[in-house]
Amino acid sequence: MTRIATSNSYSTVLADLMRAQVNQQQANEQVSSGKAANDLKGFARHADTLLAARTVQSRVDGFLEQGKALSSRLQTQDLALNQTADAAQGARQAIAEALAAGRGDNLMTAMSSWFGSATEALNTKEGGRFLFSGGQVDIKPVTATKLSDLTAAPTATDMVDTVFVNDGLTPVSRLDESTTIQSGFLADQLGGDLFSAFRQVQAYVEANGDFTSPLTAAQSSFLEGVMGSFDAARTGLTEQAARNGLNQNRLDAATAQHESRQIMLKGVISDVADVDIAEAITRLQQAQTALQASAQVFSTLRDSSLLNLLSN
Repeated sequence: MTRIATSNSYSTVLADLMRAQVNQQQANEQVSSGKAANDLKGFARHADTLLAARTVQSRVDGFLEQGKALSSRLQTQDLALNQTADAAQGARQAIAEALAAGRGDNLMTAMSSWFGSATEALNTKEGGRFLFSGGQVDIKPVTATKLSDLTAAPTATDMVDTVFVNDGLTPVSRLDESTTIQSGFLADQLGGDLFSAFRQVQAYVEANGDFTSPLTAAQSSFLEGVMGSFDAARTGLTEQAARNGLNQNRLDAATAQHESRQIMLKGVISDVADVDIAEAITRLQQAQTALQASAQVFSTLRDSSLLNLLSN
């Protein structure tokens, strides 16, 4: 029977043609971007998983960035702490050598040199900020520049309060969602004992005159006694350096954990968001074929309409 009406057929073929165009466009976008969709709506039931994974990934990325900055700080602190401990050891060694040689004529020169090294270390900067100033990162924590500055105050306690101007805010850093560490140190806590030892030497010289060659019995007795103060200061600084090293180890472990989480999250996101390019290309080819077929059917249907039959 000859067909005399084609409206229903036109509607069906046009719907197929439009659907083929949409499929082709979607497949082409997937091949171009490598992603399954351009927005969360396109991921349908996987949208919640993708959103949660990206939220966690953002936090992990933040911890890794913070870790890089903290690692640089801890490394700089390690150098400064060891330099301060070396200053204590150097001063102690200078006294031991003076006692062994029985000569004190160059001892105060050595004391001044080691004091300057300790002061420089405690005033170390990292990223333009003083490491041991607490919250006052733009203020130099140690104001003394010479040994006589240590004896300007009447007592050792007053000296600490005068020479060290850092505040009491000890830096704290977060390693992950539930772990924080005391990542910084304060200049007065690090240098208080060492500067008190230097102050004893300077106060003795101011009261009794410079050390002589050969050393007198009183001078030797004093120097033998003050060596213990430098030993104690060095021990305390070495312990603080070890604490800093422990923080570095904890940071390394946390960083390794975050990197593992980052790799896992990238896999989760890739499973949801990324497409198999080979499969996407196959779908694109199929969509192009379907579009061509729909266009051909539409063209054939147009040529077999009742108007064409009547015109013939």
